[in-house]
Amino acid sequence: MLWTPSNTSTTEVLTTPASTSSLHFFLEYQDNAVLVEHYNYTGKLQRDRYRQGLKPEGIAFLVVCLLIVLENAVVLLSIWRNKKFHLPMYYLLGNLTLSDLLAGITYMANILMSGHNTLKLTPLMWFLREGGVFLTLAASVVSLLAIAIERHVTMVTMRPYHGAKKGRMWALIAASWALAVFLGVLPILGWNCMQKLDQCSTVLPLYARSYILFCVSVFMAVLLAIVVLYVRVFRIVRVNTKRQGHGLSGSLRKGLARKSQKYIALLKTVTIVLGVFIACWLPLFLLLLLDFFCPTRSCKLLFKADYFLGVAMVNSLLNPIIYTLTSKDMRRAILRLLCRPCLMTRDGRVKKMGMPFLECSFSKTEVATQKLEGAAETTVSSGNNVTTPSPVKALYPRILKS
Repeated sequence: MLWTPSNTSTTEVLTTPASTSSLHFFLEYQDNAVLVEHYNYTGKLQRDRYRQGLKPEGIAFLVVCLLIVLENAVVLLSIWRNKKFHLPMYYLLGNLTLSDLLAGITYMANILMSGHNTLKLTPLMWFLREGGVFLTLAASVVSLLAIAIERHVTMVTMRPYHGAKKGRMWALIAASWALAVFLGVLPILGWNCMQKLDQCSTVLPLYARSYILFCVSVFMAVLLAIVVLYVRVFRIVRVNTKRQGHGLSGSLRKGLARKSQKYIALLKTVTIVLGVFIACWLPLFLLLLLDFFCPTRSCKLLFKADYFLGVAMVNSLLNPIIYTLTSKDMRRAILRLLCRPCLMTRDGRVKKMGMPFLECSFSKTEVATQKLEGAAETTVSSGNNVTTPSPVKALYPRILKS
């Protein structure tokens, strides 16, 4: 009779702490007081921001978010409806566009749940709010890396197999979203500063400074890798173009020049997108680095983080504009989708509207020119009538079809 209570008591001692810890962990994620405590510790509650409604700049940011969603939706529809864009390179650009569209939605949700609504959130809802922004940011960065990898592998291997490229494309898209989701959910899985106030970020009071440093380091490393890949691609294109250009007839040399210009133009488009991304996001990355090194409540600049995020938001707004300004094919598809009768003539030309960048020809003569280029890609031996691949195909086998 004396052993039984003793054993039961021992079992309770062994099991109760673990279950209590798990229950406490779960309850913390649902406790609004935890969020208030963290915001008060970092000094954010000393300002009136969390006692007021939506400010004018918040309304302006909402308008920008709405434009981001609409612009990127138009680009996605253009890629989906135009069979010419059902190719690996454009699918990867579409993946980047999708991440920008989702970024616009998450920014909008973030703004609507900010201000006086912030202190009404539970830690779980706060993690979901901020995690959405980190997830879409990671998706954009890794999508840029996926595009750079695809272009580099294409130039290095020169593989003519379209099926292999398609498989690589889907693998890159899947990997980009897997990595983005992984980075986005780390705080909610435990990499946060709950119960560790001294490790909290000032910009994002529930995030651990170490997590923010880790994310910024990953993004910086990815961007550096992208720059290195594009430098290599441009060098390969330039060297191969010079090498293949010697000893060709005039028509083949012109065909090679046209193909080179088209491929380099596509590279320039993606490079501009990369440059704009760095210009828009670098200020916020630097602010987050300052947050890591700056003691709590000692850097007033950290309380202006919303404006840095606003600059970063502009990146998702500019990408569709870059596609339109730098790609005639994309411009043509977008104009047709928006209002073909309003913006284009019957023969496929853009109407003159006082905007030179829109006034480009898409008439049948352009198709004829492309056919001439295609004809120049095959040479026929006069002796045995054997068709052989031209130097153009040797340099860019199916590159322009990807």
